[in-house]
Amino acid sequence: MAYEATGRLHEIFDEQQVSEKFRKREFVLEVIDGQYPEHIKFQTVQDKTALIDPFKVGDEVKVSFNLRGRGFNKNGQMLYFTNLEAWRIENSAGGAAAPQQGGGGYQQAAPRAAAPAQNQNPNLRASAAPIASDDDNDLPF
Repeated sequence: MAYEATGRLHEIFDEQQVSEKFRKREFVLEVIDGQYPEHIKFQTVQDKTALIDPFKVGDEVKVSFNLRGRGFNKNGQMLYFTNLEAWRIENSAGGAAAPQQGGGGYQQAAPRAAAPAQNQNPNLRASAAPIASDDDNDLPF
């Protein structure tokens, strides 16, 4: 699955040699999602670890990534891991705030020559009406 996220580089970690044949490098992207920023950790692996080198903390970037998940059996108990594996990092569009689709600054990447995908699940429908306004919300936060 290919996705994209746009935000500000919050932290860049050093490359880690995990095993003789596997290396990775992680970085954190700050994405504004509503009232509070989200800090999303991505990883690059193998020959892609140098993708982050041209950038520095504070740069606005667009990250193309795949969603990866794996299971691991440890002492008879299954553990599951999810990784956001970046495969392209580029400057965001000229520093200007582009209109974002969906919540936050992340979305599924659309194929370049195709129209946006329509909702395939009939149980999920987009609604223009808000669920509740701030006046109706009695939550303390």
